[in-house]
Amino acid sequence: MTEKIDVALAGRELPPVERVVAWRDTTNYAAAVGDANPRYLDDTAAGGLVAPPLFAVTLTWPLLSAVQTLLPPSVLPTLVHAGEHLVLHRPVRPDDRLRLTGRVIAVLPKSAGTLLVLRADAVDQHGAPIFTEFSSSFLRGVECNGEGRGASDLPAAPAWREPPSVLWDAPLAIARELPFIYDAATNIVFAIHTSRSFARAVGLPDLILQGTATLALAARELVNREAGGEPERLREIAGRFTGFVIPGATIRVQLTRRDGAARGFQVLDEAGRAVLSDGFAKVG
Repeated sequence: MTEKIDVALAGRELPPVERVVAWRDTTNYAAAVGDANPRYLDDTAAGGLVAPPLFAVTLTWPLLSAVQTLLPPSVLPTLVHAGEHLVLHRPVRPDDRLRLTGRVIAVLPKSAGTLLVLRADAVDQHGAPIFTEFSSSFLRGVECNGEGRGASDLPAAPAWREPPSVLWDAPLAIARELPFIYDAATNIVFAIHTSRSFARAVGLPDLILQGTATLALAARELVNREAGGEPERLREIAGRFTGFVIPGATIRVQLTRRDGAARGFQVLDEAGRAVLSDGFAKVG
């Protein structure tokens, strides 16, 4: 019997979360993704510490993971992280007091299942926006009724006409222990990243690196190579997770387009397959 979910799930709100940002959390995140930018690690620098851009996902995890309570338990094993789109208004800073709100914004039928998109908004204690996250998950083999709902609420990305070309290429060795380090630094806990037996039991060949870790590594290269090491200049970053990164391998972050403020990028595995596709960033 085919599993199904109702498009009426779109619009459902998630319980809000309050978070206070600690400097150990932001510096640990930077260390976990190997980012030695002094803006993240040197507390004597002018202006003080800021968090790496993808630190935002550690703040929203307790909020967005609550969507599991809205789904039938039988569909939870089918869920895989499909993509991320972050709009960054300013960097998160230690001692920020943030209020995070979230909701399901889209439930869309696809040929092999259903796409579920969540939106999270972070504001500071004064109500000023800090970031907005769109997190996409794919429910494999799960149907939704009707034509879906919420497609018009999804963020837009550039539609380039010209074919991509490699403007720079950064090979990155992924240490075997990185998923464990990332798990510890983020409290984003899912067994496919830290239990080889569980990963194999659900049909994976091995442990896989967290998708947000792959995106964080790409963001590291983009900030350092395209934004002069200034994280404030990265205003938006997005990508689709289209393959698995097996720890112990080498991946390649490639810049494929430079069009005004817009950047295109991708991440390839050792065989040249895209594990992160349709990468898009905006550099101010």
